[in-house]
Amino acid sequence: MSSKIKSSRKIARYSLIIMGAGYIATTPFLGSLPLDLLHGGFEAGLVGGLADWFAVTALFRHPLGLPIPHTALLPNNRKRMTNALVSMLKNDWLSKESIQDKVKHISFTEKLIPILVKEIQSDTFRKVLIKLIKQMIGYIDIEKITPFVAKKIEASLSNIDMSKILHIVSSQLLNEEFDKKALDHVLKKAEDWLRKKQTSHRLGTVSMDVLSKIELEGMLQFAVKSIQSLLNEEKLGNIIQNLLLSVVNNLQNEDEPNREALILYIRKEIQGINHNRELLEGVEKWKKQLLTKWEPEATIKGSLQQIQQEALDFVEDEHFMDNYLTPMIHHLLDNIKENSTHIDHWIQKQITVLIENNHTQIGNLVQENLDKLDNETLIDMMENGVGKDLQWIRVNGAVCGFIIGLILTGAQALLRLL
Repeated sequence: MSSKIKSSRKIARYSLIIMGAGYIATTPFLGSLPLDLLHGGFEAGLVGGLADWFAVTALFRHPLGLPIPHTALLPNNRKRMTNALVSMLKNDWLSKESIQDKVKHISFTEKLIPILVKEIQSDTFRKVLIKLIKQMIGYIDIEKITPFVAKKIEASLSNIDMSKILHIVSSQLLNEEFDKKALDHVLKKAEDWLRKKQTSHRLGTVSMDVLSKIELEGMLQFAVKSIQSLLNEEKLGNIIQNLLLSVVNNLQNEDEPNREALILYIRKEIQGINHNRELLEGVEKWKKQLLTKWEPEATIKGSLQQIQQEALDFVEDEHFMDNYLTPMIHHLLDNIKENSTHIDHWIQKQITVLIENNHTQIGNLVQENLDKLDNETLIDMMENGVGKDLQWIRVNGAVCGFIIGLILTGAQALLRLL
């Protein structure tokens, strides 16, 4: 109980004691006008104080513990009182309409943004935000997301259009003049092979073997046999070797028409690889076989763990907050400012819907909390809440009774004189 309530109760108690003591003290000395006036005042003040004491006490409990009818009004009418209180709270003080109307005039972004701007600069906010981001990164379960990532990668690879890939490859090959480079590479390898000593012998052996197997008629057969008798494997090999070297050297010449024709042919083949059905079917088959045999989960798991650790290291860097997070937050706040009207409207709408659906919970919460209190506790809370004013009612009753007693006694004395 507060000191103010205790003090007011003492004053009320002392007022009754004073009135009672005055009434008793003046009773033996009746007969003189001043004492009669005081006696009448003390008597009326005592009656008034007792009456108000009875009235105030009767609100909360039975006076002197006696079950007098129409006393202990609040305990006896607790249910009706709490229902009235809850009803007044729901329908008058905190009505659904009044709350919704109040919410419509609140600029949430205008109130929130200055707070956030101020908090961003505080060390506590920065540490908490960094810690929260690290916790969020750390909460990522690599074991659980690895199969999901692997499945998504496999699905993405399966859906790749290989014709587009081949088109990109062909375009890149042409941009890098792969047709010329490929031809020059083949010609260089051919020249290197032709200049080897054993190449002449191999060419002669193969050529003589081919000539011996050729079957012709008449003069042609005679001519072939004549060549075989005139040339041996070494001579024939040297002739063919020199002939092929001459062809290779000519094709290596930039101005050679046959070289240009061959390059043009290679270029057309490169340009058409994305339309080559057999090539596309082969590439698709190779892709499916690769995906079937591919077991990416171990690799993906390791990569994800490395990414997670690198993300934690990145967040822990002393420049992360100033260089990355703070600019991002300011940019976000700028966007909020630009769209403050729409954001406020959305928040107000959500709160309105929330109030619409849960307004009855306000009364239910109050009712639930009131029902938890026993009568003594509830009465004590109410009495303490307005106790000071109630105790002054008792004081006022005694004082007013004293004044009225003086007036009435004086009036009686005046009437007797008349």
